[in-house]
Amino acid sequence: MATRGDRAAVDRSRWDRALDFLYFGSKALGKRLSLALLDVGAVAVLWILTSYVVIRVSTGEIGYTLLPWWLVALGAVEAAALWESFGRSFGHRVARLELRRADGGDPALRQKLVHWLLWHVGVIPVLPLLLAPPPHERASGLTLRPFTMEGRIPRPWWRTSTGLYMAYLALVSIVAAVSGTITWEDLVRLFTNAGATAKFWRSFLSPDTSIILRTVQALIVTVFMAMTATAFAVLVAVPLSFLAARNLMRGLIGRAIYTVIRGTMSIIRSIEPVVWAIFFLVWVRVELAPFAGVLALFVHSVSDLTKLYAERLESIDPGLIEAITATGANRLQVLRYAVIPQIVNPYISFTLYRWDINIRMATVVGVVGGGGIGQALFFYLKGNLWTQAGTVMLFIIALVWAIDYLSARLRAKLA
Repeated sequence: MATRGDRAAVDRSRWDRALDFLYFGSKALGKRLSLALLDVGAVAVLWILTSYVVIRVSTGEIGYTLLPWWLVALGAVEAAALWESFGRSFGHRVARLELRRADGGDPALRQKLVHWLLWHVGVIPVLPLLLAPPPHERASGLTLRPFTMEGRIPRPWWRTSTGLYMAYLALVSIVAAVSGTITWEDLVRLFTNAGATAKFWRSFLSPDTSIILRTVQALIVTVFMAMTATAFAVLVAVPLSFLAARNLMRGLIGRAIYTVIRGTMSIIRSIEPVVWAIFFLVWVRVELAPFAGVLALFVHSVSDLTKLYAERLESIDPGLIEAITATGANRLQVLRYAVIPQIVNPYISFTLYRWDINIRMATVVGVVGGGGIGQALFFYLKGNLWTQAGTVMLFIIALVWAIDYLSARLRAKLA
């Protein structure tokens, strides 16, 4: 007769088996479901682009499907099933997997057919993917294995399903992009209406010397805007980069801080400096235009530099950190002697590069009222003062060239 302890042990064993099934089953489900969704999405994107090109070229209208959406979804699912069963699909290639027999041999046609038929039963309901292996792999005798080229002759890309898919996707994407942005009338004007730009070229050859002083003053303001924004951005981005480096932020709290900072920087970086300039112009009033431009460049520079600095921190040599740690050094000493020496030169190079970008962006920010030479250029263009605008453009070209040359020489010294 079983004792209470024996029954408790049996219950614990069943509970452990149930937990193991859920744990390993959920991992298998996530893996195989993600592959299926990736293949379905790849097929759907290709069909949508193809439909867009056909509709745009044939009718001149914008449309995204030639069939009802439910039929497109059904076709994408069926195409993914065929692709995964009879070839090495896009998802398989991304995950570096392939469908093989249990003994590692090539699948037979009968096995592929069984795999395709039961794919609908094993993948579409989702829950059968909890089983290891799922029904369509168990019945067909096929399983996903890591892809290897050992003992094989590489096939050219045009003899692989993924290679043909990528080639057709690239072709359709280019045709879709061209058909959506360029018309025949645009091309005709490009080659026949060049004379309309003569006034712009004449303005470059006849600068207005009476505005040189004002232009130089605006140019200096532009340089100062870029310098101020870059300098203050470095002060903020350097400490933030240590908090945004995955290899330095470990543990639950560290990983949460890393996620918040990286996410925030991505959101800020996705908004163009011109938009930030408009936002700050409303905030600090229009008469303080250079300050609004500095704030716009500062915010964008912080997000960009934090990303660049953090990625450099994530690629440092961990061997030096381990060696310094082994001597009994504390965290600050490890940073001082193992981390900082590896990042000083890259940080300086990134800063110079960002300063170069800010010089250019300061001109663009000025166009929307952010101060500097860009604001002067916008004023002249708005008033159709082409000679004055050409003079300003000559100074902008000279400034950009000088900054390019200076930053390139400084980065070469640091290399």
